[in-house]
Amino acid sequence: MRIISGTHKGRRLIAPKHLPVRPTTDFAKEGLFNILRNRLDFSTIDVLELFAGTGNISFEFASRGVPHITAVDSYRGCVQFIHKIAQEFDFPIETVTADVDQFLARNNKRFDLIFADPPYQFDAQSCADFSRKIWENNLLNDSGFLIIEHSKHTDLSQLLHFQEQRKYGGSVFSFFTNNTHDSKTPQNNQS
Repeated sequence: MRIISGTHKGRRLIAPKHLPVRPTTDFAKEGLFNILRNRLDFSTIDVLELFAGTGNISFEFASRGVPHITAVDSYRGCVQFIHKIAQEFDFPIETVTADVDQFLARNNKRFDLIFADPPYQFDAQSCADFSRKIWENNLLNDSGFLIIEHSKHTDLSQLLHFQEQRKYGGSVFSFFTNNTHDSKTPQNNQS
């Protein structure tokens, strides 16, 4: 795993082998951040990473100057690794060990960007279930984005607030927006 840009560009991070993760590839991550740098001012946003795993995405945001990031994962070993790297690099990452559904139910803070990388076995309905909690609990700022990374075999285009998707190899990033004028109306009631 490598940080591809920012103050720690090129730094390689080696996560413990026993972690149950599938880090976003450098190719997919570079594509994602090329899109985001044209849409967001990293120096002013608040980011939430759900299903954070190794913290790969959180580290990239931190290296690019995001002032506050919250990384949530249910696996204690993942959270410990993210916390260790955040301290070592002086990254502004708050780590939380929690089940994503429980975190979303009790959190009352709003974010400019929520990035979720659930296990690839999550189907469209599983993604709809946790994303619904984001909308119901009003966790995204008005001009914010929800981005879900998922398998190319999963189609999330029918979910509420869907805007677009970008494919990078076997990974797909589906973008959702809180701005209902920019989002598509769902054709069926999966959300």
